[in-house]
Amino acid sequence: MSSSQAGVLPSEADEPGGLLYTGTGGSFVDDTPYEARVWPPGPRWRTFDGGPVQPQPPEDGEADRRLGPPTSRRRPPASEVRMVNAAILLRRPLLVTGRPGVGKSTLAYRIARELGLGRVLQWPVTSRTTLASGLFEYDVLGRAQAGQAWFTAQERAAQEGTSSNGASAPALDIGDFIQLGPLGTALLPHRLPRVLLIDELDKGDADLPNDLLSLFEDGWFAVQPLVRVKRQIETVTVHTADPGQTASIHNGIVKTRSFPVVIMTSNGEREFPEAFMRRCLRLDIPDPGPEALGELVAAHFGDSLGDEKGRLVRDFMTRSAQVDGLAADQLLNAAHLVTSGAHSYRDEDRAEWQAVLDAIWHPLNGDGADWGA
Repeated sequence: MSSSQAGVLPSEADEPGGLLYTGTGGSFVDDTPYEARVWPPGPRWRTFDGGPVQPQPPEDGEADRRLGPPTSRRRPPASEVRMVNAAILLRRPLLVTGRPGVGKSTLAYRIARELGLGRVLQWPVTSRTTLASGLFEYDVLGRAQAGQAWFTAQERAAQEGTSSNGASAPALDIGDFIQLGPLGTALLPHRLPRVLLIDELDKGDADLPNDLLSLFEDGWFAVQPLVRVKRQIETVTVHTADPGQTASIHNGIVKTRSFPVVIMTSNGEREFPEAFMRRCLRLDIPDPGPEALGELVAAHFGDSLGDEKGRLVRDFMTRSAQVDGLAADQLLNAAHLVTSGAHSYRDEDRAEWQAVLDAIWHPLNGDGADWGA
């Protein structure tokens, strides 16, 4: 098996190609430096040439927190591996659908960890979300206040005959008041693509999918406050969605280089426009079966549950069928209570344990009757 087939990016000495994502849950293990790693080429019509190239993105440990240690292994559905790799190679967003709690958003973290693409940029969508909020925010009021403070300091210095120490004009400090959002940060010209999670897209405004469609086709956007001052200063350093990180923007334009791996989740609350769906790939995640649930528990708790893992999974599936679906993290809550020693499956504790399960395995819609032995 080649390095790329094992879920490892090829180096410049290798011919890029083959499958990148395997879905086994492991972490990136290749020792090739970030600057030497090669991303497989996309279609000619999905090639971008933005610059200057950004440095290696940071890690934040969020993938391990959500997925468990990278030493754990899972058997991914063939459809998941197929569609993720197709989205990567075609440079297309992947729309992930399924019932709430089946693990749609965790896919983004699994991709980022396995392929070594840095921290996931997460953009949660609500009914008030706009495209602009995902691209950048400009603190107009903060800049106006800073400008007023600067002019006041200049006037005071002139009156007192003291030096202002060469303080820069507010126009040159405009980058201090601009922060790229998760979407804008993902579109920066990174050497390797960033992973962008657009969570619960179906909760957004009806126009948001079409707005995203144009952006994803073009691969660039303008930061208008910087466009207005580009004659005064061509390159401005702004804040990004990565904590403590900055990026330089030339002439007010952000243009991608390696199109991001975009994972968009939807709970199926509404349909999307045909033009939008035509330019996306779609992956439907079904309710996990006993094997997948067992792998999930093992990823976070190892063998600490012993024989109780199988019983816990069976009880969870029974309860889930009775209330028309539970979320996988509700199973993890029960597993933690067992491994903490606070509760067990001992017969003498069975009534108490069932009362706890009634509380933590409540239906997602708020309905449902008590259940027990």
